[in-house]
Amino acid sequence: MRVLSYNLRKNHATGELLDLAASTEADVMCLQEADTTVLPEKVGSLVLADSTKRNRLGLAVYYQRDRFHLHETDTFELKKSLHDRVLAPAHERLVGILVEDVDTGHEVVVASFHAAPLTALNSLRRTQIHAAHAELLRLGHGSPTLMVGDYNYPFFTQSLGEKVKASGYDMSLSDRKTYTRYKFFKGHFDFVTSAGLDVRSVETLPRGDSDHMPIVVAAEYGTATATGSPDAKTA
Repeated sequence: MRVLSYNLRKNHATGELLDLAASTEADVMCLQEADTTVLPEKVGSLVLADSTKRNRLGLAVYYQRDRFHLHETDTFELKKSLHDRVLAPAHERLVGILVEDVDTGHEVVVASFHAAPLTALNSLRRTQIHAAHAELLRLGHGSPTLMVGDYNYPFFTQSLGEKVKASGYDMSLSDRKTYTRYKFFKGHFDFVTSAGLDVRSVETLPRGDSDHMPIVVAAEYGTATATGSPDAKTA
């Protein structure tokens, strides 16, 4: 399974999506900072599964209809930062889909996530990540889960990885930094947390019209569910 994630920088990079989807052979595409009122229903062979409705900077998930059967989708509110309450409301910071792999019969949850901006504390972002994992666990009933997007967590990522691991998830950074626009805020902003999946690689793609670089995740079905309990199914 190949999952493309891209923060579009207030929708500026929308024109790149068709080429990116084709060149990466993405099975799922997760977007952040999209204008969901103008997003197309299809991007190449990818079909829009769901998107947020109440955000100025929205999230969306597309999927390959030939590869997956779509079972369920949902959008979720997470704890708001001061920025959300005062400046630019972001009511929904997570959209997830539950799909079934046509070839293998595996069910898997894939989600697009956008954490609170750097004006918030890391503790708030950790709370959002933990809550997002809990929501996706309910959506998938313990199915393997992959949450990708803009975590806004360029510093102390090792500590974050340890906390995520303690809650039953793995955190995988990309091979190169994903954000280099500002001198003091370079780092891995865009990455993936997962459960019940073996993440083989996370590749940072060349920079386009966004201040974030796209990433593409290659993952295989693993040997545990999202609850951390054994699962006999393998890819």
